[in-house]
Amino acid sequence: MSLTPDTRQAVVIGAGLSGSAVAHSLALRGWSVTVLDQAEGVGAGASGLPAGLAAPHVSPDDNVLSRITRAGVKATLERAQALLHSGTDWALTGVLEHNLAGKRRLPSDASDHHSTPASAAAVAAAGLPPDTPALWHAQAGWIRPRQLVAAQLQTPGVQVRWGQQVKGIERVGAEWVVTDAQGQILAQSPWLVVASAFDSLALLRPLPSFAVPLNPLRGQISFGHMHDLNESQRQLLPPFPVNGHGSFISGVPTPEGTPGWFIGSTFERNCEQAPVRAEDHEANQVRLATLLPALGHAMAHQFKPDQVQGWAGLRCTLPNRLPAVGPIDPQRLPGLCLSTGMGARGISLAVLCGELLAAQLNKEALPLETALAKHLAAERYVQPNTQR
Repeated sequence: MSLTPDTRQAVVIGAGLSGSAVAHSLALRGWSVTVLDQAEGVGAGASGLPAGLAAPHVSPDDNVLSRITRAGVKATLERAQALLHSGTDWALTGVLEHNLAGKRRLPSDASDHHSTPASAAAVAAAGLPPDTPALWHAQAGWIRPRQLVAAQLQTPGVQVRWGQQVKGIERVGAEWVVTDAQGQILAQSPWLVVASAFDSLALLRPLPSFAVPLNPLRGQISFGHMHDLNESQRQLLPPFPVNGHGSFISGVPTPEGTPGWFIGSTFERNCEQAPVRAEDHEANQVRLATLLPALGHAMAHQFKPDQVQGWAGLRCTLPNRLPAVGPIDPQRLPGLCLSTGMGARGISLAVLCGELLAAQLNKEALPLETALAKHLAAERYVQPNTQR
């Protein structure tokens, strides 16, 4: 499909991290974007996570995932700086990675990666023994995803329609038509972007030539209020987030607005529901005790049922842990695009994926090396026997 002024309009299905990032990136380029979501407001799905981290993945060979997440974290932090309030919506704090079981090692040449072996002072500040293997990620920090989603959806040129129960998509003539369960048209446009996490699967399954192996991944975090901690517990809180076996963040506003602490998340594959479960609070207590032993021991009481709060959501994964982004099949399914499969790295990857898709549709230079962008291409799931 050729890009002419009258085709610079798109419908995006999904108003979470992925969909809002796509909508924002397209609107900045002068597109008119309609976003449809089944929820009644921001943050109803996985993007409602109260707090999470934008932090890079590292590997000794600086593999594809590491290079893509590093670029993604950079894009997310730049977006947060442009749209959000530092200290309340996000903060560039740096993140200490407790290198449990030696799973994470830096490449031999990581001089430009902003990740280094953690200093003795940083390890001590986290309350860990001096010989603890740890990394320090300078270009990393916490973010409240709901605030980022809301800010991206407020971009001029973006119209959000809540309470839209999308059940089908079909190409009719030169446009994609989006319908509800009764066959009523909800929206239509030359360009359609499916960015509705695991719900994308039901919309994509009927398409010819395309089979994307999306899987649901349930995650639960546990959190509480800072004002419920005693002075001895407060003394053990690290001054920055710590990850490595889940992540621990403190001093970040809870959904109620008061400062809180957060630990998680659990990982439960092939689960399509997201209730908050008592056993997952117990799992997060073990997670904290493993990540920060002294603090985990001191905070054991905070995980009692009358103390702890929880949040659970469904993420969406693909087998190689890399999202599927871009046009699906330009020959057979022109105008249909995808941005999904962020897994547990939505905070770190969604902004970059939105920029990548917008650059592709706008025929611009990509924000990622071509060789890396190919690893994210949605076209990789076109069936070989039907690909042209």
